[in-house]
Amino acid sequence: MISISEAQLAAWLSPVFWPFLRVLAMFTAAPVFSSRVFPARARIAFAFFVSLGCQAALPDMPIIGLNSPGALGAVVQQVAVGLAMGFAIRVVFASVELAGEVIGFQMGLNFAAFFDPALNSQSSAVARFFGQITILMFVVLNGPILVLMAVIKSFETFPLGENFLDGIVRMQLYKMGTDLFASALWIALPMLGMVMFANMALGIISRVAPQMGIFSIGFPITLTVGLIGIAFTLPMLDQPFVALMERAIAIFGRK
Repeated sequence: MISISEAQLAAWLSPVFWPFLRVLAMFTAAPVFSSRVFPARARIAFAFFVSLGCQAALPDMPIIGLNSPGALGAVVQQVAVGLAMGFAIRVVFASVELAGEVIGFQMGLNFAAFFDPALNSQSSAVARFFGQITILMFVVLNGPILVLMAVIKSFETFPLGENFLDGIVRMQLYKMGTDLFASALWIALPMLGMVMFANMALGIISRVAPQMGIFSIGFPITLTVGLIGIAFTLPMLDQPFVALMERAIAIFGRK
């Protein structure tokens, strides 16, 4: 009769179970992976296969039994690190969407708001457009592969058994908030300058020749200038997006 001890069971499950928790937590918070079109069962199965397939690349980890005193702390650590990784990737997407919100506000398109089921909030048409472009770039530029590699690398930076509060402090996620606003303004700056120049020109014309009623056609002109600015600057959106992705991923490779 084959008998399996508790120590043997812990030795078999521990190398797979703890990475599984971290990957699943990251999938829960990261964009694309946490989309509603990605079923929960498929997400769980994908997280399991990722944790199983990356065993050769993972460092040696301590064996922690599921009913040991340190199991709860290990669960909290894996979930906290995974959620922090997903949050860092979501900040990158939020930066581009915030730039779209600012551009849409200046163009006068913020009244055209839609319900975003991913965020359970209202977003303007320009922000939705920028968000969809960001998702497309994330997939085309092998963003999912980079994120999965960052998860594997995070086991060297934040090993199993470490105090998760120390890990959160070393991540310095609060700095991503400054990058959120700074990057959004830099992305939107060319289009904001064009729209502001158009508004100044309309103001000067209305003062010089008020009988023209220039503000009656001000909205179409502002809208046209904003669309032209988006068309010219959209091909260059990949550079700030890649820079933000590298910044977010580098957080989890920092020792």
